[in-house]
Amino acid sequence: MLFAYDECQSLDVTGPLEVFSIANRYCEPGHLPYRIVIVSCAGGPIRSNSGLQIADTTAIADAPPDVDTVLVVGGSECGRERTAREPEVLEWLRGTSHQVRRYGSVCTGAFLLGAAGLLDGRRVTTHWNSCAELSAMYPAASVIANAIYVEDGPLYTSAGITAAMDLALLLVEADLGRKVALQVARHLVVFLRRSGGQSQFSTMLAAQARASHRLRDLLTWIAENPKGDLRVSELAARVNMSERNFTRRFRNDTGMTPAEFVESARLDRARQLLEETDWPVCKLAQQSGFGSVDGLERTFVRRLETTPREYRRRFTR
Repeated sequence: MLFAYDECQSLDVTGPLEVFSIANRYCEPGHLPYRIVIVSCAGGPIRSNSGLQIADTTAIADAPPDVDTVLVVGGSECGRERTAREPEVLEWLRGTSHQVRRYGSVCTGAFLLGAAGLLDGRRVTTHWNSCAELSAMYPAASVIANAIYVEDGPLYTSAGITAAMDLALLLVEADLGRKVALQVARHLVVFLRRSGGQSQFSTMLAAQARASHRLRDLLTWIAENPKGDLRVSELAARVNMSERNFTRRFRNDTGMTPAEFVESARLDRARQLLEETDWPVCKLAQQSGFGSVDGLERTFVRRLETTPREYRRRFTR
């Protein structure tokens, strides 16, 4: 079941909807594990923030009683706040969370779960641009800013927009096995599990978007060559600048020092290798540019509050 509302994000609805409906196609004939219902506060048509109208949603008062999974979709700030002021919605979310096998949110739908008091003491995530706000509004929750999705008991939360499909694929894999989940992912031409966390779609891309053309190519090169010689002197030489001018321009353009950006690029590569390979940590540290296991581990603890081995255990299924 998907809970939606006026000014919701259309992809938060249609993404999981496609994943679950396509999963039905890859099951045995006559066996349809997913019956998808879109509910809203009052039922009837709702309009997404892109203008797409979703017709004939079911009112929460008429929601079927035998629900297995409930996901709250994200949307505009106005849409979320207006919905959070509906006491029947918050009451329904609280009651439903105790009745279903699992519940959660995609993108900024986490704010509605927070308004219903369902995030306290939980590890959660949301769209990278809203993580700080979610943490400030609901300090009893532990917001994991660098995750595509987070599982905490029966609660599942995902990062922004297209990450709703990542979460839906996770649920399909848990329900129907890896083979079916892979078939669905191939059909949709997406990764079953994309590498890295949200940082590759937030800090790195934000820096590239803000940078001048001259530095933008350099940022791409750094991300593609994290184990190269990335000292300031070498980077400045690649763009024909003095070290002093390069450092000043880099900070002004990206909001980070060269060292901070290099560390982020190396951290992303290390996370990717942890998820996709079974390499020992010493080889992984070398290939991601950290050089030593100690440097890799200290960066993981400082930036992600976990160790490389724990990260691999948690994010490699």
